[in-house]
Amino acid sequence: MKKQTLNALLEARAKRRALVLVSPLGGRDEEIVYEDAFDKGHALGADLAECFRTGRSRTVETDEGEIFLQTFLPAPRLMIVGATHIGQVLVRLAREMGIEPFVIDPRTAFATEERFRDVDMIAEWPGEALGKLGLDRRSGVVCLAHVPDIDDEALEAALNSDSFYIGALGSSRSHAKRIERLKARGCDESGFARIHGPVGLAIGSVTPAEIALSIAAEAVQQLRKEGD
Repeated sequence: MKKQTLNALLEARAKRRALVLVSPLGGRDEEIVYEDAFDKGHALGADLAECFRTGRSRTVETDEGEIFLQTFLPAPRLMIVGATHIGQVLVRLAREMGIEPFVIDPRTAFATEERFRDVDMIAEWPGEALGKLGLDRRSGVVCLAHVPDIDDEALEAALNSDSFYIGALGSSRSHAKRIERLKARGCDESGFARIHGPVGLAIGSVTPAEIALSIAAEAVQQLRKEGD
């Protein structure tokens, strides 16, 4: 591997920038394809898209010989806004799926180490916390506080990002009121369809653990879905 390529990989890792290193096995020059600048008209477009979707590397046959596609993706993250019982279970499920969880809640009575052990917990308002963490296309946001001031601030930040998943707890009626509040905050209405509310896949969930499971499944569904 060339030093220039290695430096590019290190820089991409630091910036949480997804890429695929295209290495012809016949000795021709390698190429770096970044997800955020990915042209689907690329000769290997379908294979590259699958690498970005799954995170897996692969070898492909071409008329010019074999090419190894080595995938480098930042670890997916899930920003859990609201230190709730659902959030406690969701933290464990996220870790099992290889997703790094963060818990954000300005209510210090809820965001305690006793309730959330060994997890990055941020007792700040979502706007400040998410601004520090940064939201990218490998970051999801789910709002569980069920407190308008907290959830709406997080949703506004998520809508202004490339987050792969945005979810919010509450009924369809609550979600309709939420949309009106977001309009009043000046959020772009074209992005409202990105919000999954009521949150989670429709599996008939009732308990906190079941709701967390439905959210985890929905987040994975969005993470792994085919690109537009």
